[in-house]
Amino acid sequence: MTNTSFKIITLGCKVNQYESAYLKDALARAGWHQAANGERADVSVVNTCIVTQKAGHQSRQEIRKAIRGNPKGIVAAIGCYAQVFPDELRQIEGIGLIADNTVKGKIPELLLMLADSRQQMTALNDFKPGMPFDFLQIKSFPDRTRAYLKIQDGCQSFCSFCIVAFARGPYRSLAPEKALSMIESLTDQGYKEIVLTGIHLGKYGVDLEGEMNLKKLIHAIGKEGFPVRLRLSSLEPNEINAGLMKMVAAEPWLCRHFHIPLQSGDDGILRRMNRHYTTREFSDLIESIHDRIPLAAIGVDVMAGFPGEDTVAHENTCALIKDLPISYLHVFPFSRRPGTAAASFDGQIDPSVIKERAEKLRDIGLKKRTSFYHNCLGKEFQVLAERWHSKEKKIMKGLSDNYLPVIFPSSEDSRNRIIPVRTESVENNMVISSAMCVR
Repeated sequence: MTNTSFKIITLGCKVNQYESAYLKDALARAGWHQAANGERADVSVVNTCIVTQKAGHQSRQEIRKAIRGNPKGIVAAIGCYAQVFPDELRQIEGIGLIADNTVKGKIPELLLMLADSRQQMTALNDFKPGMPFDFLQIKSFPDRTRAYLKIQDGCQSFCSFCIVAFARGPYRSLAPEKALSMIESLTDQGYKEIVLTGIHLGKYGVDLEGEMNLKKLIHAIGKEGFPVRLRLSSLEPNEINAGLMKMVAAEPWLCRHFHIPLQSGDDGILRRMNRHYTTREFSDLIESIHDRIPLAAIGVDVMAGFPGEDTVAHENTCALIKDLPISYLHVFPFSRRPGTAAASFDGQIDPSVIKERAEKLRDIGLKKRTSFYHNCLGKEFQVLAERWHSKEKKIMKGLSDNYLPVIFPSSEDSRNRIIPVRTESVENNMVISSAMCVR
């Protein structure tokens, strides 16, 4: 097909977003063009997510919406849904391609073949031990000032509530020389911030020779002196040690930002979840980060309504979070996922109770976020300008290294530049700042 238009709908995590960016890049290099907003696409790709029931429902909705929107077009359903529940996708009439996570690198080729043949295709495989990392090389991230770099895939933790280990397979890591090459390429294109991401980022290197690990990779990146700042995505509590904290505290190119899953503040629930730390260990870690890096953003994942979570366990979680210098929360209601251990646990919680507990946690999270923002007032931060907040009023919006959403005055479009600002006030969940200079 010539002059083929495509659209990619992405659900879920930063890894999915990276993989979708690879697909966009590869299809554009093949001569296809991305459909404009509201325009019908010849080929629609839905990069699915199944981490919760809601995410799975949204994935199915997007697939059906794409089929209805252009019944003569091609619809591809790829990713985690295809990996774990391919039979459910087969029941949706109108899908032209079902492809799982083992073939993400081959999907552009499959789409090109499908566009010519118009024959329904499936590309489904089981994960195999020792399989290599699927290096998806990306040249650019259209419409983004921050670039993602996927350096790790796979999870073998098998938390009792989580389907991800089944969807993503064994640990695989990007070779360090390829990671350095990608960072060099992205900085050459002008990116000022790169987010290192993975399914289980802290396990980076466990499958590589030479005792490679995440800290060693970060050290190697630092030695190169790239003109870019580095942000780390989510890390498990037992994978953040004093050495990593010391690096973040000392190196201005490492963002002062940690995102750490807690899931529950009750030791009994943590054991049922198959989480391998205690509330005391988690508390000591958060306090240690705060002591070493007082203005670091510390985001926390927490779950409401896990099976067996009685009122005491829920209150233990609330009390722990209130007591710790946490900056913000991501709250997840427990989602019963077929195939996980927790789906068959006794003590399932009524959905209305789960909703009530999640709302209480979100209220605590909002108070934590507001408190963190106020603690950062009157100080200087380096902000990556991302877009106009108000072009008429000459106000830009950006993100500080410690994850503050900042707006500041600018006489010109300073997008993709690092601007030093001084924080002044908090309004509408934003930090109001004055630009110290625009250069």
